[in-house]
Amino acid sequence: MPEKKTVNRARKDKREGKAPSTQAGEFVHEEIEHVREGKHGARSTKQAIAIGLSKARRAGVKLPPPKKGQASARTRRSARRAYAAGRRGARRPSARRSRAVSNALRRESRRSASRTALSRQASRASRRRSAASRSRAAKKAARTRKRNRS
Repeated sequence: MPEKKTVNRARKDKREGKAPSTQAGEFVHEEIEHVREGKHGARSTKQAIAIGLSKARRAGVKLPPPKKGQASARTRRSARRAYAAGRRGARRPSARRSRAVSNALRRESRRSASRTALSRQASRASRRRSAASRSRAAKKAARTRKRNRS
């Protein structure tokens, strides 16, 4: 279950008209914090991000599952299930499944949420994007920084 403050931050983002991926970012952030605090681990940074996105979908963020070719069939199926669960409204997960997931995650490493691991993941993700797309994002970030400073 996501923390109340995370859900509230995501709702605030929605009210401000921000994109679903931005709203989902709050849940990813929470997940990274959990790994850092030592609540549980993750096999990789990608897994920590995936858990956060799944939590967001289950919490009702309108983040559609990835298209064919963007992710494996298994990932798409899991995302579709989480998205449907979010549309239905929250139901308590079974205690047995919840405990099994928690125990499995506790055995994983905490290294996946380190600064280096996150940086490595970000550069790998950006490598898949075109130079134009990266440039646009950098210019937008510069504009945002300029606007927030004044």
